[in-house]
Amino acid sequence: MKLAEALITRADYQKRIEQLKRRISMNLKIQEGEEPSEDPNAMLAELDGIMKELTFLIKRINKTNCSIQFDETRTLADALAERDQIWDKRLMLGKIAEEASVRNDRYSRTEIKIISTVDVKAIQKQVDQLSKEFREMDTKIQGLNWSIDLI
Repeated sequence: MKLAEALITRADYQKRIEQLKRRISMNLKIQEGEEPSEDPNAMLAELDGIMKELTFLIKRINKTNCSIQFDETRTLADALAERDQIWDKRLMLGKIAEEASVRNDRYSRTEIKIISTVDVKAIQKQVDQLSKEFREMDTKIQGLNWSIDLI
């Protein structure tokens, strides 16, 4: 199995777990004398099995990410952590640029004038650069995922 296939399977397991949780919750209580539409005990057993499979798969994914070189100095796990930090910083700076760009219209000269305390243009330039770095790193990671066998 390729790493990318394992990541898709992991996402499927996570979706199934969330669906099972909702279905179990909907069948926990019924009116006396009624039958639940689904057996919560059977779904709990299914949930337990999927969670065990997911845990095993995540361990294999983590081992693979830690053992594969992304470049000369970083493992794939290192690159994933850096990519996530780039994305988080990009989101934060994007939010700052957006909030600092909001204009407050004044209806007369006597109203208080609101000005930005940051250089929106410079921050937006950083956002654009981080977006580019993220795309480039993510593209390389995605390519590796389809060429690496899961450990």
